[in-house]
Formats: sequence, C-alpha cells, structure tokens
Amino acid sequence: MNDVRFSVDLVADVVQMWSQPFMVTAFRAGTIVAVLSALTGWLVVLRRQTFVAHTLSAVGFPGAAGATLLGVGALTGYFAFCLAAAAVIALLGGRGVGRHGHESALVGTIQGFLLACGFVFVALYRGFLNGTNALLFGSFLGITGGQVTVLAVLAVPVLALLAVAGRPLLFASTDPETARAAGVPVRALDLGFLLVLGATVAAVASITGALLVFALLVLPAATAQRITARPARGLALSVLFGLVAVWSALTATYYSPCPLGFWLTSIAFAGFVAAAGIRAGLDRRHRRGRPVRTFPRDGLPGSERIAQ
Repeated sequence: MNDVRFSVDLVADVVQMWSQPFMVTAFRAGTIVAVLSALTGWLVVLRRQTFVAHTLSAVGFPGAAGATLLGVGALTGYFAFCLAAAAVIALLGGRGVGRHGHESALVGTIQGFLLACGFVFVALYRGFLNGTNALLFGSFLGITGGQVTVLAVLAVPVLALLAVAGRPLLFASTDPETARAAGVPVRALDLGFLLVLGATVAAVASITGALLVFALLVLPAATAQRITARPARGLALSVLFGLVAVWSALTATYYSPCPLGFWLTSIAFAGFVAAAGIRAGLDRRHRRGRPVRTFPRDGLPGSERIAQ
C-alpha cells in the first residue's frame, strides 16, 4: 500500500485502516488462519514433523496448479494433493511417522515428485503463469467474504477433531511406546493427525499461499515451546503469537510497500529469536545460581573404611 502513511494521530490511522472493507475481511481471515495454524502447528513441532509440514505445504502448489489446468477450483487441488500426500506418508512411513531416516527419505521423495508435477502443470497451461505468485504467496488483501466463510466452515471440523482427540494424541506424541502398551491406537492417531494436518495446510494455503503456510505452522508454535513445555500454556501462547504475527503483518503491509509475506515471516522469526534468547539467558542464570556441592576435606563419610 504505497499511498498510505502513518500520521501523528495513531487512533485516526487505525480508524482509517478499519474503514477499508478489504482490510476488515483480511483481518477476519487472518484470525482464523492464525488460530488454526497455531493449534495444529504446536502438535507438529511437538511430534518433530516439521519436514512433513513443509512437504504438505509445498505440494499444495502442484495441487492448485493441476486443478487450474483441469478447470476446477484451486481449493479442490489443495485438498486433493495435501490429503493424498498425508495419507501416503502415514501409510508407508511405518510406526512413528517422521522419526526415522527412511521416513524422511519418503517425505523428501514425495515432495520432489509432486513439485516436479507442479512445474509440468504450469508448462502445460501457459495462462496459469500470471497467477503463480498468488498460489505461492497468497493474496491476503484480495480475498472475499465468501472465501472467509468457506475458511471458517473448513476450520470447524479440524478444530473439533483436535479437541476430541487432543488428550490421546498428546500421549501418543510424547511417549508412543507407552501409549501403545496402554492400548492407545497410535497408528490410527498418526494417520488421523496427518490428515488433519493436510486439511489445515490446504485450508490455510488457499488464503496465504503454499509457502507462507509453513511459517505460520512452525514459527509461533516453536516460539511457544521455547517458553513453556506445558501443553495448555503452550497452545495458548502459540495462538497468541500467531495472532500477533498476522495482525502486525497486515497492519505493516497496509502502511508500507513491502509484501505481506516479508512482514509475516520477519515478525514471527523475530519473536522466535527473542524467545530463544530469553530462554538461553534464563537457563544460564539458573545454572549459575545452582549451589555447587563440595566434599569435606576428610572425604565422604565411610571413606576411611574403604581406604583401610
């Protein structure tokens, strides 16, 4: 937004920004996207499946490109490719998806193949080249009220599934072997979570683009886990950081010529660096403040008997 600048009156600036219908729509979509990504992303980081999340984010691009080539909506392509890739990773990855080397190789293979398919789809449909940037980086400021409604409808079942399966999923994510011994269906939860992740990526990517969704999934959640390991607090902080990043990025984009993707990733990354620095400082202070145990001059009690 090159023609808009801050003034001395900050209240007037905010009122002026909110008087624009497209900004109100963008903030509504951003709120849904931030909450959905933060909650799902917290589990992604906890389960150490960020590479899987990156792959699902990347395969959204060939999905949307293929859907456009076939003359159907891009959202259909996002869901088809993301859910299919999630199912393949879950079914072929074996137990503990994302925790072994052969599973990482499988994820990388799927990503490389589907990205190659995306470039083929672009080459086959030349008219699609003009919209490639929107599919990769989204068009937050150009979405419609109908898209926000669709996003909200898609978010409801995803959040409902996370709420219902949250406790056993947390158990299976932190200690899968014990959970399996306790009768928790770990394999089914692995498959279910990856399908939920695929649906989240598809829904969010339809607004943010195929590349920015990864930043929203990982950075707020990773920042929250730097601060606390408690699930309830971590989930709340992840949502808070996601909202702050999205809202701040939208505001900065409105008042500057820089694109939304730059502000979003920069703000989220700055928060992660700050949290990591604070955590490192607190850990260092804790180690320095811990009393050092020393032995008495004449040794430990009973050492004289050992010496004899």
